[in-house]
Amino acid sequence: LLSCEDITEKKRTEDALVVSEQHLRHTQKMEAIGTLAGGIAHDFNNILGAILGYSELAVAQASRDPRLKSYLAEVIAAGQRARDLVKQILAFSRRSEQNKEAVDLQVLIKDVLKMIRASFPSSVEIRTSLHLRNSAIYADSTQIQQVIMNLCNNAEYAMREQGGVLDISLGQTELSGEVVMGMSVLKAGPYLELTVKDTGHGIPQETIERIFEPFFTTKQSGEGTGLGLAVVHGIVLNHGGGIGVSSRPDEGTTF
Repeated sequence: LLSCEDITEKKRTEDALVVSEQHLRHTQKMEAIGTLAGGIAHDFNNILGAILGYSELAVAQASRDPRLKSYLAEVIAAGQRARDLVKQILAFSRRSEQNKEAVDLQVLIKDVLKMIRASFPSSVEIRTSLHLRNSAIYADSTQIQQVIMNLCNNAEYAMREQGGVLDISLGQTELSGEVVMGMSVLKAGPYLELTVKDTGHGIPQETIERIFEPFFTTKQSGEGTGLGLAVVHGIVLNHGGGIGVSSRPDEGTTF
């Protein structure tokens, strides 16, 4: 006698469990790194405050020595760059202060595009689809601008050598139940969906798995800190959203 058993549902459950475990491990890893980085960044910020404060006091006393004044100006400039880096780390670790208010996401996107168009090479074409009647969100406008700018700059970097198209669109979507997106669990309800797509060289699968990790970068030395997408990830999560990425080598990337 032969007996048959339909194990389709069992396999689906097992596959879902594997995905859930991977998601949990990745989330725990990111939270651990964020806690460590956030704690260090806070202490480092206090040290930087003393360095910048005493340097500025020294500048006021060095008005008669232009060479000494120029040296101190370099110290201050380096300290300010370090402070900017600390701000990015705090944004990633979700410990930075926020000023949330009602903002129009379409207006923010258009403002960012005005700033970046001049710096983009002529070989990169920017296309937009921004036609929503209502695109208001409760957010920190400065942080959301940082998200849009980081994604656009990464897209431009991927198309810098051969050119291509940067496509930015904004739509509305309704989630009927909980959805796992990247490392976020989104609750049911209405959402705005921002899509940033490029036609660049794409991203290998092994890189996609680490793309939101802090200090991980595929850029050459001196071209990136590896914090850009980690900061984007932290900001999006802190605003109750989720971020995912799809890409294949030589077929572009979509966030």
